[in-house]
Amino acid sequence: MQEIRFHGRGGQGAVTSAELLAQAAIMEGKYARAFSSFGPERRGAPVAAFCRLDDGPIFLRSVIDNPDIVVVLDSSLFRAVNVIAGLKDNGILIVNSANEPHCFTAGRLKKVATVDATRIALDVLKQPITNTILLGALLRVAEIVSMDSLISSINHRFNKDISGRNLEALERAYNEIAILPEWYQAQSMKGAGER
Repeated sequence: MQEIRFHGRGGQGAVTSAELLAQAAIMEGKYARAFSSFGPERRGAPVAAFCRLDDGPIFLRSVIDNPDIVVVLDSSLFRAVNVIAGLKDNGILIVNSANEPHCFTAGRLKKVATVDATRIALDVLKQPITNTILLGALLRVAEIVSMDSLISSINHRFNKDISGRNLEALERAYNEIAILPEWYQAQSMKGAGER
């Protein structure tokens, strides 16, 4: 089972990220659950969303305390929430930030990637909604679902104009992501060995 936790602020699309990812997995014949955890918070307050993916039925309905992957839609959350709490030792951290990945390594983290999703969102979407953009970054560093399935999920969710712009932003993130150099080299060597 793969467990992904999304951290964002109300209105940034963390819940939609989890739902789009789950829908893409279901389109591939996998099992998935997506849900959120928030109370009566206002727009801009911290929100967590969760997604579990597996090849078999998923019976867990609890929040994800020990994620394989953490996706942070707003880097200012590092000052408000312990976003990496419980992240597995070999887990992946993806952050919306213009900073390089080494700024977020926090000692033990070896798999860190960043992408300036806010800049991409403002350029392409004309508003700071970073959810689909970070899904593009996620697919670049983790074999979760295929790009085709994610594209289908986005096309199913949004109208043609909105999905077109989101797909453009997603592709930019996929290409512009910065990956911690040591991890990137290890992934490149692994990929070369599999050819």
